[in-house]
Amino acid sequence: MKVLDQIQINQKVKRLAYEILEHNFKEKELIFVGINNRGSQFARMLIDELANLTTIKLSQTRLQINPAAPLESDIVLDQPIDELKNKVVIIVDDVANTGRTIFYAFKPLLEILPKKVEVAVLVDRKHKSFPVKVDYRGLTLATTFDENIDVQFEQKTGPAVYLT
Repeated sequence: MKVLDQIQINQKVKRLAYEILEHNFKEKELIFVGINNRGSQFARMLIDELANLTTIKLSQTRLQINPAAPLESDIVLDQPIDELKNKVVIIVDDVANTGRTIFYAFKPLLEILPKKVEVAVLVDRKHKSFPVKVDYRGLTLATTFDENIDVQFEQKTGPAVYLT
């Protein structure tokens, strides 16, 4: 079942961009850390929208993590961690399920002291197992544990979110 189509996703991105700007309008730079491919794609959408609204420096990096087993391989940030020191960092993912992936995405940040860390997701599910607070969410869904959220950015008809 489709829960968000391209038009709705674009509306959510626009609203989230305004929210991010409202909470960070005094900042000189915002660094978006996209988790894996879909988090990076969603971060790019947010940055593109924010670029129309502000002159704040916007940059992006990617964090590679194994969501199924975050401790079995290294968590890799595509830029040196020291470049995030004293900066506003926004961790971005497509879906916050149990919160585990986002929880472990904080691990590299423990080596430095960012100015502030926030979390943005397109879809936030209600059943968290980890103490993760999502600051910016496009849509909140109460689902069963058997249901899955499938975010597809690479479609001929445009991005969409499905409940399966």
